[in-house]
Amino acid sequence: MSERTFPAPSTVSKQAQAWLAASRGELTYPAFEDTDAWLAMVDQANQSTAQRFPIADLPVTVEDFEVDGVTVYAARPRDVEETPDEPVFLWMHPGALLVGGGEACRVTTGRAALSTGMLTWGVDYRLPPLHPYPTALDDAIAVYRRVVRDRDPSRVFVGGDSAGGNIASALLLRAKDSGLPMPAALVLNTPQVDLTEAGDTFQTLAGVDNVLRSLRAPNELYAAGADLRDPYLSPVLGDLSGFPPTYLRSGTRDLFLSNTVRMHRALRAAGVEAELHVFEAMTHGGFGGESPEDQEAAAEQRHFLARHDAR
Repeated sequence: MSERTFPAPSTVSKQAQAWLAASRGELTYPAFEDTDAWLAMVDQANQSTAQRFPIADLPVTVEDFEVDGVTVYAARPRDVEETPDEPVFLWMHPGALLVGGGEACRVTTGRAALSTGMLTWGVDYRLPPLHPYPTALDDAIAVYRRVVRDRDPSRVFVGGDSAGGNIASALLLRAKDSGLPMPAALVLNTPQVDLTEAGDTFQTLAGVDNVLRSLRAPNELYAAGADLRDPYLSPVLGDLSGFPPTYLRSGTRDLFLSNTVRMHRALRAAGVEAELHVFEAMTHGGFGGESPEDQEAAAEQRHFLARHDAR
């Protein structure tokens, strides 16, 4: 039988159609034990991201600081004035629990600040192969402790995209287990919340999503032998009671659609206020950031954050 093709539907914008028509090659991962090859892959990916989105081209200012040795990028949209007790969005970057650190984290934090319209702290959490689980989560909780020490938790928002959604969700599980207060709200954009990849769309949308394929190899590298069903690795399997109001976003071509809808249902079952936005034909991570659909998704996210801003 010939390979199936999935033409872009007429129901989305021209920009989205162009994104769906683009061909993206398969990625081959190194052998598990080849640390140098993994590091080379990480470096190449991070350089590509930094070059694609030069921070100088964005209307944001970014300042670097450290929290217990963890690098944090504080990005502020240029039209957002600093005020006493202003809210902060604590953001976890995407990157398959493998890439997205360093300069890549700086530029994606800048883009996240523009999408939220508020001061955004991007956590440059450490990653494998040199720093597997639980290092990233340790880094995230260290920064979270600082932000809820310096600000009332009602002025703190937490979020993440893709792999960042994993870290953000696991962070709140660990914060709850540690007796720390919850933030005002949580934002999960196409979150990687089940490293076992058990959901339906890992089968039904394999090859349909032209951005993402299975991440089993990086998942195993990140876990470093830990059980992938541990809620700190797969937060959708955890006790989500007590979580703050949560915004979730995915698309009908997103390989992580099952992750997102299962997380939404798990939150609702736990009695958490949660809203789910699923966009027509959207692939993992959106349509490149500039389509009307991407802009609508960003506007929905800002509306959600505004509704839960305690001011």
